[in-house]
Amino acid sequence: MANKKLSVIGGGSWATAIVKILSNNVDNIQWWVRSEETAVFVRKYKHNPNYLSDVEINLEKVTVSSDLKSCIRQADIIILAIPSAFLSGAFREISAKDLEGRLIFSAIKGIVPEDLLIIGDYLNQSFKVPVEKIGVITGPCHAEEVAMERLSYLTIASVNTDNASELASLMNCRYIKTSVSDDIYGTEYSAVLKNVISIASGICHGLGYGDNFQAVLISNAIQEIKRFVDAVHPISRDINDSAYLGDLLVTAYSSFSRNRMFGTMIGKGYSVKVAQLEMNMIAEGYYATKCIYEINRKLKVKMPITDAVYHVLYEKISPRIEMKLLSDQLS
Repeated sequence: MANKKLSVIGGGSWATAIVKILSNNVDNIQWWVRSEETAVFVRKYKHNPNYLSDVEINLEKVTVSSDLKSCIRQADIIILAIPSAFLSGAFREISAKDLEGRLIFSAIKGIVPEDLLIIGDYLNQSFKVPVEKIGVITGPCHAEEVAMERLSYLTIASVNTDNASELASLMNCRYIKTSVSDDIYGTEYSAVLKNVISIASGICHGLGYGDNFQAVLISNAIQEIKRFVDAVHPISRDINDSAYLGDLLVTAYSSFSRNRMFGTMIGKGYSVKVAQLEMNMIAEGYYATKCIYEINRKLKVKMPITDAVYHVLYEKISPRIEMKLLSDQLS
């Protein structure tokens, strides 16, 4: 297993955490970061200067580069961990030939906004990557807790469960427990939706709603997620599994959740632009909210929480008014 060559694409906190996890079991890791300045810094100081700077990078196992094609071509397995809104831009010079024959797992919890596609569908339609060569990495897991080596759980999903099992074995270590799923659509859409819900949770927190209301919000939210994923990909799944409910809970409640933080700022009166500027990280839920809202125009699934977040973020409806209207719909 240690002989497998892996590439991690992305320079943020989650990419940094994944590099740390893989370094336990993999001897050859290519790590792509957008900025050559960042690459030089990591090679010199063994730390990411921008995210999870306490994590020491094992340069005996990790090669840091800003050359995306080189990182991809040297890999057997590619893990994508860059914000979904920037994926198509980063891959502008990448061809289907570059990705041919490789396993690609998405650790991105978002939708490509230009195409309204989850990452798996984007890879399949834009680069002809076969569905069985595509996988998803989901939580419940925050990068910050990985950095502290707190016990965390990952679900690795692929229609080819042998491929999922292979990556799961490479990521399993003392502080990471992994499980395997064949539900790539349900796990990926659920990972997107939990970020939208987390923004709603943050907005309510910023407005002063308490734990009692948050419990009602999240219990309604998991049903909203179930309705949507069942409409998109109707298979037998237990929505209470940790890949769905657990990931929702940690994102909606944790102080490490960037989407909850973003929502809290909105609830406290920050504008969307100011909240984005204040944060040093991308809140995937901001982009996901519009994408899910647009997708649901066709599906027409009942999604009052997603609708409320969309109204606040994109139609500039007062958070206090919108959340009061939402509260009247919940039970």
